[in-house]
Amino acid sequence: MLDLNEIYEQVLFDSLGPLAELKSASLIAAGSHNQGIRLDSNEGSFFLKLNFDHEKDILYKEAEGLDLLRKSTFIKIPNVFGCGRVGDYNYLLSEFIPSGRFQLDYWENLGLGLAHLHLTNQKEYGLENDNYIASLHQKNLTSDSWLDFFIEQRLEPLLGKAYFDRLIPLDFLKRFQEIYPKLESIFPDEKPALLHGDLWSGNVIATSQGEPCLIDPAIYFGHREMDLAFSRLFGGFDNRFYESYESILPLEPGFESRIGIYNLYPLLVHLNLFGVAYLPGIEKIVNRFR
Repeated sequence: MLDLNEIYEQVLFDSLGPLAELKSASLIAAGSHNQGIRLDSNEGSFFLKLNFDHEKDILYKEAEGLDLLRKSTFIKIPNVFGCGRVGDYNYLLSEFIPSGRFQLDYWENLGLGLAHLHLTNQKEYGLENDNYIASLHQKNLTSDSWLDFFIEQRLEPLLGKAYFDRLIPLDFLKRFQEIYPKLESIFPDEKPALLHGDLWSGNVIATSQGEPCLIDPAIYFGHREMDLAFSRLFGGFDNRFYESYESILPLEPGFESRIGIYNLYPLLVHLNLFGVAYLPGIEKIVNRFR
């Protein structure tokens, strides 16, 4: 079995070629599944994400998401240098982003950049391939109906998983599904927009120049309000972000009343990942729309 330094050296070799030499490695982030490591080499500094108990394509999908975001917005997106598998580990090697203090126009630039991203459109909701949100499979079978896509590709898979894993009882599953007919007229008619898909404060960082940088996407083409609602789930961003966004792409009236419905998806993600502590928030939204 390879030790960690051998893994780091193999990643550098596979991604950068035989002249890359590891100088040092330091752990900078660790969760239940992923590790984030700074690799310093003669070729520069890099960020290495490792995980060892996920599907083999999970970091390939993340790399694809980063590449598509980079083509679609002026916001900083880390460059990807390689992804693959070494031993039992999946890896993604990307640009190391030194952190800094926010510029004065940080939030305005983030809002303008997200609006720019949402101007990337296609005819159908979804994506040509499935991918992941955190460690959960994210279905992306395309549809020309946002309502159908939202119910069938977002809510139902995670609702069914939560029931299968005994996180919710059958009566709540049925109560949840009873709100679907009431959603038919709630969503404004919008073109499918390219979404970050997992837009919360932990996935936006400041570069050493104080500019916003997006990481850890779960991309697909969806209703643009999904990203904005998600950004409000854990306290929200600075008001300057929302004002800047709406200066380019104003929201349709009633967005505040739709936030809860959109956020049923990320709440179901958290329910399935972290347990029943997230169930009361879901119940509150469901009860409001029954």
